[in-house]
Amino acid sequence: MTKEKKSSAALLKIDRRRSTPLHRQIYERFKAAIEQGVLRPGDRVASARSLASELGVARGTVETAYNQLAGEGYFSPQGQAGTVVSPLLPSRLPVRREPRRSEARVFDRALAEPAPPPPLQLGIPALDAFPRKLWARLVSRRVRATSAADMFYGDPSGHPGLRTAVAAYLQVSRGVSCHPSQVFVTGGYRASLALIARTLLARGDRVWVEDPGYPPTQEVLRHAGQRPLPVPVDREGMVVASGMRKAAKAKMAIVTPSHQAPLGVSMSLARRLQLLAWALEAKAWIVEDDYDGEYRYAGPPLPALKSLDSHDRVLYAGSFSKVLYPGLALGYVVVPDLLRDVFGAAVQTWSNGCPQITQAVVADFMRDGHFSRHLKKMRLLYARRRSMLAAGLTKAFGEDVRIDLQSGGMHLIARFDQRRESDAELARRAQLAGLNCQPLSARGTANFSDEGLLIGFTNIGSAVHAQQLATKLRAALDRRP
Repeated sequence: MTKEKKSSAALLKIDRRRSTPLHRQIYERFKAAIEQGVLRPGDRVASARSLASELGVARGTVETAYNQLAGEGYFSPQGQAGTVVSPLLPSRLPVRREPRRSEARVFDRALAEPAPPPPLQLGIPALDAFPRKLWARLVSRRVRATSAADMFYGDPSGHPGLRTAVAAYLQVSRGVSCHPSQVFVTGGYRASLALIARTLLARGDRVWVEDPGYPPTQEVLRHAGQRPLPVPVDREGMVVASGMRKAAKAKMAIVTPSHQAPLGVSMSLARRLQLLAWALEAKAWIVEDDYDGEYRYAGPPLPALKSLDSHDRVLYAGSFSKVLYPGLALGYVVVPDLLRDVFGAAVQTWSNGCPQITQAVVADFMRDGHFSRHLKKMRLLYARRRSMLAAGLTKAFGEDVRIDLQSGGMHLIARFDQRRESDAELARRAQLAGLNCQPLSARGTANFSDEGLLIGFTNIGSAVHAQQLATKLRAALDRRP
């Protein structure tokens, strides 16, 4: 049997009942034969015409398979001499391991279409109240006006219009005075923190983080090689004196002063000044994560910590995930003027920037006044929805629940002091019932002993809906394992 006949005979049995296209079956059989050593480098394969005749398929079907094999380096066309297995391949290729059925199911789940957030999910704005029609008009207007320049690479520091709009907004609403060139647009909070860590910190540097706090903060720092040091939080915010006892020479502190995540307290003025004084003395940096500082229900939003920063030690990080919607994947960081060039060089090296058209639409939304109106609407809406959920929980649980309502934020803390189970167990039962409550204890270290359920209220539709969810939660927590 010749080498050519051997290769074509190996492919005679194609299965027309399979959903896999015929050209794909031919491709897979040749590839498997090469990997298993049935066909070796230099072996000649049948011509597309003869193999098509042999298999009873169209010549184009075989040519499609041959072209793919040649494109991937398995075949080498030799002109009049025909096609051979590439002589450059090793004599024996490693055999691919087909994924087991259980692994395939994991992959399928990973590729599943996104689902809406479950009830009581934390950190998700009111998706039902987002102005979709207005947004669609702004997107359409931008797409219609797209020029060649808009389709080219944008500035990785951010779209000029968005940087300008953010700087103007922060000046008015948060008391942060900055030039647009100090604003760097990122892919969200994690991306902002990773950019800051990569630019300002070295491996092994110690960083104060809040205890309890936002878990991704420590994850990002550890991945970048830094050493996060948990510093306790009380009713006035991060206990700066404790941080100084632990590591007075730390290089950075990361805080959520307007609305601490997850306790919801606001950092007192005395603590803010103490933190700023430490940073100046230690030549350290402060990262202010103002993740939902816009949502305050007792008076206007508090000024940002950055507004008190007279020595340029604070980097201000914001995000559009909580104020618009998380699918935008847009955030920003405002750096001190003396770091503007350093960060400009860093983003030129490490980033291609965020999608220009998305940034342009957000800039239009802000510049045309829609952003401020949307925030005002959301503050009123969230105040109502928080009250509805608190009333629903009180009716469902009575004296069995103690609800911690701080002055702002997008979640409340429900404490069940009379129950023997841990908050982790209560959260597990709620999640089994489809309610995405989170345990407060999981946000802190072993030194943090407070417990409760963190419950988001932003996507509650009505008082009836709130009561239904509270009743469902009561049934879930009462259910024994």
